[in-house]
Amino acid sequence: MDIKSIVKRSSTTLASYLTYEAMRVVVDQLREMDPPRAHWLASFSSTGNMQDGEAYLQELLAVNRDLAFRILTVRQHLAEEVLDFLPERVKAAIAEANHKLRCDHLEQAIGWNAPTGGGDLRTESAAPE
Repeated sequence: MDIKSIVKRSSTTLASYLTYEAMRVVVDQLREMDPPRAHWLASFSSTGNMQDGEAYLQELLAVNRDLAFRILTVRQHLAEEVLDFLPERVKAAIAEANHKLRCDHLEQAIGWNAPTGGGDLRTESAAPE
């Protein structure tokens, strides 16, 4: 397992996602102040390469420098605000998801279905007297 390579790919993916989120913030801001520009940016972004944030920004810089710089600024702000909390949140979310998947798999493997009423297992599984 090449941890450095995984970190590099993960950071690239996260940067692209923050670019997408920054674009959404800017579109929302523009909807209130300048609806035609909001529509233009949303249309441009739907046809652009949002999977690769850097390529998307290069394309946007070529056609609308002001909006590209605005997205760059918002992306930087999001990175500063989000990245401090991200490691703990990601670890907790993965641990929780893994636990649930393991429990679901175990229940499936032993053929046990959880009671739907939320009542006491002893009373629901006991035969009527």
